[in-house]
Amino acid sequence: MSAPAARLSFGETVSESFGFFFDHLRMFFHLVTIPWILSLALRIACASIDEDSPAMALVEKALDFVPTIMFMVGWTRVVLLGQERLDRLPGLGWSGRETAFLVHLIKVGGITFLLIAAFVLVVGTIDPAMLASNAPVDPDLARREAMAAPLGTGFVVSALLAMRVSFGLAGTAVDVPFDPRRSWACSRGHGWTVIGVLFLVFFASGFASLLAALIPYRVVSGLGADLAGQVIGWAAGILVSYAGAGIAATAQALIFRRLTGWREGVPLATARG
Repeated sequence: MSAPAARLSFGETVSESFGFFFDHLRMFFHLVTIPWILSLALRIACASIDEDSPAMALVEKALDFVPTIMFMVGWTRVVLLGQERLDRLPGLGWSGRETAFLVHLIKVGGITFLLIAAFVLVVGTIDPAMLASNAPVDPDLARREAMAAPLGTGFVVSALLAMRVSFGLAGTAVDVPFDPRRSWACSRGHGWTVIGVLFLVFFASGFASLLAALIPYRVVSGLGADLAGQVIGWAAGILVSYAGAGIAATAQALIFRRLTGWREGVPLATARG
């Protein structure tokens, strides 16, 4: 049996994703509390070890996948199955479902993460003063600049591909066997719409998270409490980033349901080749 012809509208998907999230804000705060606390504790712990180390930042991001995945699995199940189908609060346990989601996520975005890691570790930080026209040529800087272009290009391409097939993660969250190859097949003819929806959500989420972290920090540190300002800024930024993850998971779930025709208990149709 072939998959039914699907219609995926950019505007409708974005509107429904944001609408569902803001209509279920109480449920969001119910589900996000423990993962949010875990992520904040991880941020504080890593900052106390070495706040300025790029390697430590990568370690933190890798470890932060654990609470993030627990939240995203729970939230996706709310979107597709309803809140009554939650087995437990996210953050209270890890099961085979979360493991399957992690494996699927590595298949989708593993190369992108490795390219980010390579960019951070190999290219590192570049002092703007060294880029001045009258500055002497630094061989090490020249080498890092030469490596930045291919790594950056590879990251952009891999990120676009990852966004196109990431909606299949919603299937894994509801125990439907799915993989990036099948996501690619199901999204034929809708690839740029899928990418556009998720790019908008991720971009808006990143910008909002930055503002949410920066504004409280500036206000509180302006009162002479730098440490308190940092912690409050981190807490606000992490909470908003989880809201972005919730909206992204909602969009992925809606796209999954629309492109595959998924209904609980009904076998998925075969994607048209």
